[in-house]
Amino acid sequence: MAKFKLYLILWLAGAQVALGAGFESTGGAKSAFNPTAVGMFLVFVLSTLCITYYSSKKSQSASGFYTAGGNITGLQNGIAIAGDYMSAASFLGITALVFTNGFDGLIYSVGFLVGWPIILFLIAEKFRNLGKFTFADITAYRLDSKPIRVISAISALSVVVFYLIAQMVGAGQLIQLLFGLPYWLAVVLVGVLMICYVAFGGMHATTWVQIIKAILLLLGTSFMAVMILYLTKFDLSHYFGQAIKHHPKGEAIMSPGTFLPNPIAAISLGLALMFGTAGLPHILMRFFTVKDAKEARKSVFYATGFIGYFYILTFIIGFGAIALLYTQSEFVNPDGTYNGLKNMVAINLAGVVGGDVFLGFISAVAFATILAVVSGLAISGAGAISHDLFVNVYKNGTCDPKLEIKVTKVATLFLGLLAIVLGLVFENQNVAFMVGLAFGIAASVNFPILLLSIYWKDLTTKGAFWGGLIGWLVVITMVLLSPSIWVKSFGHAQAIFPYDHPALFSMPLTFILIILISKLDKSPRAQVDRAGFKAQDFRAQSGVGSAQALVH
Repeated sequence: MAKFKLYLILWLAGAQVALGAGFESTGGAKSAFNPTAVGMFLVFVLSTLCITYYSSKKSQSASGFYTAGGNITGLQNGIAIAGDYMSAASFLGITALVFTNGFDGLIYSVGFLVGWPIILFLIAEKFRNLGKFTFADITAYRLDSKPIRVISAISALSVVVFYLIAQMVGAGQLIQLLFGLPYWLAVVLVGVLMICYVAFGGMHATTWVQIIKAILLLLGTSFMAVMILYLTKFDLSHYFGQAIKHHPKGEAIMSPGTFLPNPIAAISLGLALMFGTAGLPHILMRFFTVKDAKEARKSVFYATGFIGYFYILTFIIGFGAIALLYTQSEFVNPDGTYNGLKNMVAINLAGVVGGDVFLGFISAVAFATILAVVSGLAISGAGAISHDLFVNVYKNGTCDPKLEIKVTKVATLFLGLLAIVLGLVFENQNVAFMVGLAFGIAASVNFPILLLSIYWKDLTTKGAFWGGLIGWLVVITMVLLSPSIWVKSFGHAQAIFPYDHPALFSMPLTFILIILISKLDKSPRAQVDRAGFKAQDFRAQSGVGSAQALVH
C-alpha cells in the first residue's frame, strides 16, 4: 500500500505542477482548458492506478508479468486485443485521414481489419501452442535460439518504436488540447504514466486497462456516430454532399487519388496493413494470456467483431467531421482551410455534437486508448530486451526469474524515455501514418519469419537470420529514405526512395531471401532444423506440451 501511495502522490504532484506550467505557457487562456475533460481524465488515471496496485500483486513472477498467468478468458482477451488494436492511429489518425482525404483515408480502416482472418486461420492457435512469453519463442522453437532471438528482438523493437511514436504524438497533442500544456511537457507526462503502469502492474494491469478502455471507446464512438446520423434523420448521404460543398478539395474528396497518388503506393500500404497485423509483437503476445488454443481462437473471433464495428464508426465520424467542423467559424481559417490540429478532429467534433461533457468523456477515452496501447507496446518491447536478449542470448537461457523481472522493468524505463524523445522529434507526423510504418516493418520481417517457421519444414537458422536481417535493413532504409521521413522530418529537398510505404518491395524480398538461403544451407545445423519440424508441427496442431499448459 505504501508503494501505491508513493507513486499516487508523485503523479498528483506532477499533475499539479504541469497544470501550473500549462496556464503559464498559454498566458492564462482558458479556452484551452476544459474542466470537465480534466476531471474525467483524472478519474480515469486514479482508477487505473488502483488497478495497477491490485495487479502488482499478480505480477511478481515472469508468467504473471508477461502473460497475466494465462488466466484471461477468450472474451476478455478479445476485448483487450480490440483495445490494444484500436489505438490513437485508429481513433484519432483514421478520423483525421478521412477528414483530410475523404474516401482515400478509409484504406487504413480496411487494411487494419482484413489482417485478422489471417491471424484467425493461420496464426492464433499454433502461436498459442508453441510459445511461452514472446514472439521469438515461436521462431526459435526448432531453430538455433540465439541468432533467431536476436533478429526477432531487433525487428520487434523496431515495430514497437514506430508504434510508440504514433501513440506519443497523439497523447501529446491530446493533453496539450485538454490542459493547454506545452507539447513537450504533455509527452513527458504520458511517458511517465506509461512507465508506472507497466513497471508496477505488468500484463494483468495492461489487460484490464485495455478492456475498460475498449468498452468506453466503443460506447463513446457509438454515441458520436448516432448523434451525427440523428442530426440528418440517419441520412448519411447528406454528409457526402456537405463534404463536397465545404471541403477545400471539393468533389475530389469523394474520389480515389487524393491521398495515395498511384496504385503502387496503395498496394504497398495495403500489404503492410494486412500482413503487418500478423506480425505485431504486442498483439501476438496477447495469445499467451489465455489458457489454451480454443480460447485463443475465441479471442480473435471477438476482437475481429469489435474492431470491424469500430472501423465502420470511424467512417461516419470522419465525414460527419467534414460537414460539422467546416461550418464552425472557430475551426476555419479565412481562406477556408481547417485551423485545428488534424489529429484532434475527433476530439473537436465531440465538443460540437455533445458539448463540454461529451468532449471531456471522449478526451478521457482517447487518453485511455493511448495509455493502454503504449503499455502493451512497452511490455512487448521490454520482453524482447529481457526475455529474448538478456535471458536467452546473454544468459544462455538460464536466469533467476527475479533478475529477469528487474531487467524487464529497467527495459521499460528505457523504452519510456525513448518514447518521450521520439514523440518530441516526430511531433508533426500523422499518427496513422506512423503506425503504417510499424506495420510495414512487421509485414516485411516478422510475418515472413513467423509464417515460414510454422509452416515450412525446410526453414533453417541461417535462412531465417540472414534473410530476416537483410529484409530488416532494407525496410528500415526505405522508410528512412521515404518522402515522409527524409523530406518532412529531416528537411531534405527530395526523397531518395519515392514511396512512403515499402512493403510491396521489402516483404517479397524477405520471403525470397529466407527461402533461397535456407535451400542453399547444407550445414549440420540445417539438418537439425529440418528434422525438428515434425515434432514442432505435432505440438502446434495438438497443443500437447504447450508451455502455458505446463505453467498451470
